[in-house]
Amino acid sequence: MRIFVTGGSGFVGGHVIEALVEAGHDVLAMARSERSAAIVEGFGATALRTSLGQVPAQALKGCDQVIHAAGFVQEWGTREQFEQGNIEGTGQLLDVAQQAGVKRFIFIGTEASFFTGQNLIDIDETQPYPQRHRFLYSETKARAEALVLSANSPHMTTLSLRPRFVWGPRDTSVLPAVMDMVNEGRFVWLDQGQAQTSTTHIRNLCHAVLQATTHGHGGQAYFIADAQRHSLKSFLTALVQTQGVQLKARSLPGALLRPLSTLVGGLWRLLNLNSTPPIHAFPIAMMSRTITVRTDKAQRDLHYHPVIDFQQGMAELGAVD
Repeated sequence: MRIFVTGGSGFVGGHVIEALVEAGHDVLAMARSERSAAIVEGFGATALRTSLGQVPAQALKGCDQVIHAAGFVQEWGTREQFEQGNIEGTGQLLDVAQQAGVKRFIFIGTEASFFTGQNLIDIDETQPYPQRHRFLYSETKARAEALVLSANSPHMTTLSLRPRFVWGPRDTSVLPAVMDMVNEGRFVWLDQGQAQTSTTHIRNLCHAVLQATTHGHGGQAYFIADAQRHSLKSFLTALVQTQGVQLKARSLPGALLRPLSTLVGGLWRLLNLNSTPPIHAFPIAMMSRTITVRTDKAQRDLHYHPVIDFQQGMAELGAVD
């Protein structure tokens, strides 16, 4: 099949391109710059120089499927940035995919669509979207996913995959962020790191994507995760140990940091400051709450099963030179 991928120069999209190419598919990938074009071509795709929200329908002619992994994923930004990157970009891509006759549209969603600062324990696909959102990322990813699922039709099948806490080689978010905090002496556990979490190794997510190209019911979403769950402390400790680093034991209470981060973020908004605040509510809440998901539906409909476990993933990560 010929498959168009967005976000191909990023962590998830790059691995998705490689998995699709290895499976024998012809991949066309969005590239916003010459640098991005070189990256996606290095993964085996043909680069299409365009930007999210400006993808021409003609360029998708002949594409059988779209895998939409791009978006605005920063922890901090303006409402306009989040809405343009997540909602408007997704809506425009859906429109041109329909015009071009694309048969299947796979959206890379997130469990964060349901997060308002509370614990999310063993949630499944019956979990409703919150009536009110606290975080722009969560709100705009939820609204984007809703657009995708509502666009399902006899002409174009739409699905959403919702991985939780993606990790693995070439990670550009979790491991680098933790390492930066360690190197700057800023790392601290929240509540001793005892919150529980589901995780998703990038190879397991890629397996789910490949399965979704031929399986799954239109208009449906699927949580994706590894077989094992962990405390944040055990997971992050193992993650940074792959880099030869030991995390320190100091901890602060989440009950203190959560309201403080909300206050600081509100002050930054009020003063219209362009910089990222030193602490803000979304990551503090995420790192002090239990978030676990069930994958029964993905196992049943997509025939999804983890292809790599925690121990193997960590061993491979530690072996990367």
